Amino acid sequence: MAMMQISFFSSCMKREVTFNALLPLDRQETEGEGGKPLKSLYLLHGYCGSHTDWISFSRIRELSDRYRIAVFMPAGENRFYLDDEEGETLLGQFIGRELVEFTRRTFPVSLEREDTFIGGLSMGGYGALRNGLKYAETFGQIIALSSALISYNIARMQPGHHNGIAGYGYYKSVFGDPEQVLGSDKDPEELVRRLKKDDLSIPRIYMACGTEDFLLDVNQRFHQFLISENIEHIYKETAGAHTWEFWNDKIGGALEWALA
Repeated sequence: MAMMQISFFSSCMKREVTFNALLPLDRQETEGEGGKPLKSLYLLHGYCGSHTDWISFSRIRELSDRYRIAVFMPAGENRFYLDDEEGETLLGQFIGRELVEFTRRTFPVSLEREDTFIGGLSMGGYGALRNGLKYAETFGQIIALSSALISYNIARMQPGHHNGIAGYGYYKSVFGDPEQVLGSDKDPEELVRRLKKDDLSIPRIYMACGTEDFLLDVNQRFHQFLISENIEHIYKETAGAHTWEFWNDKIGGALEWALA
């Protein structure tokens, strides 16, 4: 098992970026040149987190080795993995294209869509859904844990509002005009509709949320939307809160599902 921290210059971000990587190369080396390329998971952290979170707080290193899957963990910088067109920093495009292209050039990972997964928790769960759907030609599977699907709530925000986590000004700086979020490419429901309209393949989706999680209502809402649109997905709702205990419990089953 190789654990690395990699820095490279990103055209999308216009600066050097850093991400962590897990690469279970040992078995591939013993298999020789005939070994199959690794499947890959682009794994996103939550709000106020960093690219070190999954390695620091979860069992992802063990799972990477057990399932022989490369895991790449970039930084979301509290920007919900979205593009900032005005600031000309394209974090969504970095996640959905540039990072995938860089890792495919650099490491022995599969080039196939069905072998390329995106996942995350909370803010990263939203980022996985948004970018997994936005770049559906890249990702075959989406793992979304306790997803911060706050696009539903942002549409109702008014100046001066604060939800206990951040205020109106912050959300406007990340998502743009709140009144324009729903129906835009920052709205996962709209991205599903666009894929259906264009008759394009929709990634398989795995969602999980705890019954004590403060984000349960928005996860239930998106689950019901997927049912109404006849979109193939798995939805797990079990006891648990917005904690690493819950995410650690669910990431193993999610990987088993994705690899099945």
